Amino acid sequence: MTFLSATLDRVKPSPTIAVTTKAAELKAAGRDVIGLGAGEPDFDTPQNIKDAGIAAIAAGKTKYTAVDGIQELKQAICDKFKRDNDLIYVPGQVTVGTGGKQVLYNAFMATLNPGDEVIIPAPYWVSYPDMVLLAGGTPVTVEATLDANFKITAAQLEAAITPQTKWFLFNSPSNPTGAGYRWDELKALTDVLLRHPHVWIMTDDMYEHLAYDDFEFCTPAQVEPRLYDRTLTVNGVSKAYAMTGWRIGYAAGPEMLIKAMRKVQSQSTSNPCSISQFAAVEALNGPQDFLAPNNRLFTGRRDLVVDMLNRAPGIVCPKPEGAFYVYPSIAGCIGKTSAAGTLIENDEVFATALLEETGVAVVFGAAFGLSPNFRVSYATSDAALEEACTRIISFCEGLE
Repeated sequence: MTFLSATLDRVKPSPTIAVTTKAAELKAAGRDVIGLGAGEPDFDTPQNIKDAGIAAIAAGKTKYTAVDGIQELKQAICDKFKRDNDLIYVPGQVTVGTGGKQVLYNAFMATLNPGDEVIIPAPYWVSYPDMVLLAGGTPVTVEATLDANFKITAAQLEAAITPQTKWFLFNSPSNPTGAGYRWDELKALTDVLLRHPHVWIMTDDMYEHLAYDDFEFCTPAQVEPRLYDRTLTVNGVSKAYAMTGWRIGYAAGPEMLIKAMRKVQSQSTSNPCSISQFAAVEALNGPQDFLAPNNRLFTGRRDLVVDMLNRAPGIVCPKPEGAFYVYPSIAGCIGKTSAAGTLIENDEVFATALLEETGVAVVFGAAFGLSPNFRVSYATSDAALEEACTRIISFCEGLE
């Protein structure tokens, strides 16, 4: 009899965390490593938000709170949804968790039974399928290829729905591709979902405020109000507000679902950090004027990376609409041999060889469900990005 749960056999550790850990280990050993694996902004948390956290400590707001969030934060979230998305919620329809990841996990744990299917467009954030598996469900992936700008079509969604489908999990702008669905593209998907009333919609809107050029963010319940009663709209303060370590995610949806998610959280972590919650109130209610200049910096970094990577032999790198990732194809590198003698059989071998031979850490595409690709996070300095891309170009030029 084995000591560990058989559930663990269904999942794997997070590849993005593994890459970041490996890069840190090499740096500690004295290697010159540029890490492009972490999905977090290099900006500091805005001062007014930090001050709100400090003030919460000074005021003694360091005790347990309600299981899934203080009323002040729930109201701030309701105000945010009304202001940004034309969605009306009351605090009883809102839940706050320790990051968006916990909110998604709570929803799956509260709703999935063996045999229930969750449709997930691929490429996907690495944790989606494993969270479904941990909750006892079955992930069903639908490929969004480079030729389709990494977006699935209404016909693909229609074909994937079965009587066992419980959720459609939607992420725009996307991690790992940065692809964003425009209003008409999303409307085509919501039209399909209207025809299948047994399917619920879970949206991961974490990159909502990271939208570039003429792309305008929209979310399913906003595009199709008739889906409001079976949509869980998930968001958080991690990315736009540079608060990844504060660990605050949130969602709004039908009160019946929110209550079930609260029950799961009550028996796992209980409340998110009280100090982080008060800081998040300030993030959502306070000045938003830093978002635009941050986005201009991200736009410049995106353009730098896309331009340079498209100079690398064997790489094709599309220009994304949002987030802070690019997801280039390395189809032209497969089957070649690196300068150090490594045969590039797939994208995992490519990423490993790139790290070992050049010191550039990226995440291989198979981790996100679509190969042969790799993900670059451009949430770091221009100088680091330019040097990393120069090394990637050199690495590809050395392939034979």
